[in-house]
Amino acid sequence: MTVQSKLDVVYDDKNELALDYYWDPSITNKGVLIDIHGGGWFRGDKSKDSDWATRLVGEGYFVVVPNYRITPQGYYPDPLTDMDNVVAWVRDHADQLSYDANKIGAVGSSVGGNMSVELAIKYGMPAVSLSGILDIDSWLSNHSDVVAKQDARQNFNGASSEINQNGANDSFYKWFVMNYFNGNNDPQLWQKATPYHRVDAKTGPIFMANSLNEFVPTTGVTTMLEALNKVQVPSESHFISGTKHAKGYLDQVFDQSVIFLNKFVANDGIQAKAVDNEAN
Repeated sequence: MTVQSKLDVVYDDKNELALDYYWDPSITNKGVLIDIHGGGWFRGDKSKDSDWATRLVGEGYFVVVPNYRITPQGYYPDPLTDMDNVVAWVRDHADQLSYDANKIGAVGSSVGGNMSVELAIKYGMPAVSLSGILDIDSWLSNHSDVVAKQDARQNFNGASSEINQNGANDSFYKWFVMNYFNGNNDPQLWQKATPYHRVDAKTGPIFMANSLNEFVPTTGVTTMLEALNKVQVPSESHFISGTKHAKGYLDQVFDQSVIFLNKFVANDGIQAKAVDNEAN
């Protein structure tokens, strides 16, 4: 495998946002994946996901890894707007970069998992979510007594698999979710940002994984499954014992996630729907 990359390609001049893309010219391309890094909407960088992107290139995909606005540069819904711009960039560059923009999917870890699911809902594309932040309004309402507190882990820009692996941490979960809203306590805003309320029959297939004793609650996956089942959208869920978060358990679900991507992105059965941004 010969992975090539082009780094720091600007896709949003106004907000000075760039992306990296990875490919192997010797492999017949199965499609294009948007790989969204985690970091609690307040830390992290696209370089964190060069490892996951490289592995996906080895499976035959062209992979785009974008930066997006994080706090305090941007708050909800700014990162989601950035993902709209990434989708537009991917579609616009299909001919130039020799991939099929009708075969597009998203993968993401932690808050990146939230945004990959949002792309599935808005554009109908298949998505992989590892420890996605999916339960927001219900969780916040049920944990009003939790004191929000930032965790003390360092190396925040290091590999995602090396941070936040110590299990349940409700105070940190509440802190970074509320930070995403810039401290706004409006339950209607929380509901608007909670993905499972907006699932419909046009939502793309979703693969979700979560550890059973990590800081991201499993209720996000179980409630999302219920919503997807009601509208008969295909989904897969994997619950992993222990405390590992997101890419910390990537090795344990990588093969299953690739089977999912090969089925719903690479094959012709279900492809990304060219849904206009305004449609949902």
